[in-house]
Amino acid sequence: MQHDEVIWQVIRHNHCSFMTKIETGNFCRNPYNVTGICNRSSCPLANSRYATIRDHDGVFYLYMKTIERAHMPNKLWERVKLPRNYEKALEIIDKHLMYWPKFLVHKTKQRLTKMTQMRIRMRKLALKTREKIMTTPRKDKKREARREQKAEKAAELDKSIEKELLERLKTGVYGDIYNYPFEAYKSVLDMESVDEEEEEAEIEFVEGYDELEENLDMEDFTGLAVQETHGVNDIVEVDEDDEEFVAAKPKRMRKESSLASKMPKKDELAVNSKKRAQVIVEVEHEDTDGRQMEVQ
Repeated sequence: MQHDEVIWQVIRHNHCSFMTKIETGNFCRNPYNVTGICNRSSCPLANSRYATIRDHDGVFYLYMKTIERAHMPNKLWERVKLPRNYEKALEIIDKHLMYWPKFLVHKTKQRLTKMTQMRIRMRKLALKTREKIMTTPRKDKKREARREQKAEKAAELDKSIEKELLERLKTGVYGDIYNYPFEAYKSVLDMESVDEEEEEAEIEFVEGYDELEENLDMEDFTGLAVQETHGVNDIVEVDEDDEEFVAAKPKRMRKESSLASKMPKKDELAVNSKKRAQVIVEVEHEDTDGRQMEVQ
């Protein structure tokens, strides 16, 4: 049979793995202790009838132990989940601990109150943004700085060696007898050629209507030359089937229209008369007397 007084005498005067002695008193590290103090009424090992509150991931549970389950260690504690509402949780405690000692009921409710206040403070602190101070040992900083310096020197040495080898390959120092990855060498040459092309590329600015103005100036010049050689009133006969006339016809339409507007009406009649082809028709008529008459 389990005897609570014997257990307490052994724990108190001989040895207890949960007891901690400090200047202010003796404390208990057992997670089922309702007050955290090492005394006869608060010891979970020396009391066959015991109750406490525990927290599992933000959820509170009421734990109860009775002497009827002392022979079953796997079913020693009975657990009841408490709601998040503080008043309802107190009602459930009163319901399950109705006939228990008043001291134990009071300490259970007091533990629930303290844990609820602690949860509220944790939520408030989680909402606030605070700076987190991190300390780094001085030895680690020095070690990392030395490693960085060594890595930089090694990288510079590798680059210088690679550059020297490429220059020797370009100049043909080794000739054809060398074991070197040709693809890497070709990729480096391609990168250098791309860099040179990018450096040579320049931006130039060109006026937009130079060619068009030159064509207009040449047309005006040709029109003036024709006027000087033939005169305004002179007309040059050109075959319309000629290829050069067909190619130059769109350009000369504007000039001919301007010349035609300047010519007087008499000149137009003269030009029309010149353009008309002179045709001579000979007609023979026989007279009654047998003479032939010629009519032009």
